[in-house]
Amino acid sequence: MNVYIFNENSRGSIFGIGTYIRELTAALCHSHINICVVYLRSDKTQIEVEETDSIRHWYFPTPMPEERTISYEKQNELYYHNIVYLLQLHIEDQKNLVFHLNYNQSGKLAESLKKAFDCSLVFTIHYLDWCFGLSGNVTRFRQILVAQETTQNDHIKKSIGESYRKEKDLFEVVDRIICLSGNTQQILQDDYQIKPEKTTVIYNGLTDSNPATDQPALRRKYHIPDVPIVFFAGRLDDIKGLTYALQAFKIVLETQQCHIIIAGNGSFDNYMKECEDIWMHVTWTGLIGKDKLYDLYSIADIGVMPSLHEQCSYVAIEMMMHGVPLIASTSTGLCEMIEEGVTGLHIPVVEHPDKVEIDSSLLAEKMLYLLQYPEERKRMGTNARKRYERLYSSEVMREKMNNFYQSL
Repeated sequence: MNVYIFNENSRGSIFGIGTYIRELTAALCHSHINICVVYLRSDKTQIEVEETDSIRHWYFPTPMPEERTISYEKQNELYYHNIVYLLQLHIEDQKNLVFHLNYNQSGKLAESLKKAFDCSLVFTIHYLDWCFGLSGNVTRFRQILVAQETTQNDHIKKSIGESYRKEKDLFEVVDRIICLSGNTQQILQDDYQIKPEKTTVIYNGLTDSNPATDQPALRRKYHIPDVPIVFFAGRLDDIKGLTYALQAFKIVLETQQCHIIIAGNGSFDNYMKECEDIWMHVTWTGLIGKDKLYDLYSIADIGVMPSLHEQCSYVAIEMMMHGVPLIASTSTGLCEMIEEGVTGLHIPVVEHPDKVEIDSSLLAEKMLYLLQYPEERKRMGTNARKRYERLYSSEVMREKMNNFYQSL
């Protein structure tokens, strides 16, 4: 079998999608599947080919900006058309071809591949476009879909409707769809009218890293105070819910000595106002390397993740891998990752007609509970590590993806 996995030079390739492709190729590199990663819109100036660990990497440059004399959508369509033409020239073994797509704007690419090759098309859903504009508000999304039948005057409604139709077209063109959560699989059936037999749920997998055990040494290394540590990791973005985490932390500090570490980059100024008068209890690391990040996971007493929408979060998997009990929102795919009262605690996402929100006071109560009951923290952390091994390890992902590809 010859599997071509598509990546693109985008924000997603730096974060979740890039991690997914790295983990997927690492899991399959010693299988009987020929793997090639195709990088579109790369920063290379010409087509380049590399090979590492028996996996080929093909880089196709982005269109030249001075040549963009037509609409972006038309330019995009032509780019994909030419990529498929080049693939026809370069793919020597065209038997048992599988093209694995990962970006929602790949509809025209999927159509062109289908016309040019005798192949199986696979698509992994890493996000749904409407989740960004609506902060994962499923109720509002469904209201807009109904309203599309009567009016398109509202700009947001029109934008959501257009992205929905493009996603639906893509989902119908491909042969099989990998969902990273049962929640997304259900949305595809209920709202996109995709047949259940076309979808498969395969969770993200992550290569194991043995947690560091010498916590006192790590605390000294990073000059961390001798108080319980609350840990937040992720982009400084509204959808990650950091505002709610800081508001809750401020309440916790009224009765409990602790410190919060925030690892990630973004618009720091948007969150500094939430730290007024508690600056000395907050550490901002910015974007840091995996080694240092994993050290901080090993030190953390509890994790907080009040995201407004997620699919199958690598941060949540990292927390579980390091045995950190996590307080996570009930948004989209995140709800099924954390077992309430077993591996962590849930904080509900409340949906309103025009917004979604999280109760910071309730989040503070849950943070206090875990901080004040160390035996509960230990029990949930141990269970979280077991859940990682059972559902989210690279070995589990390897087995499921191998079986999936063979089923094609």
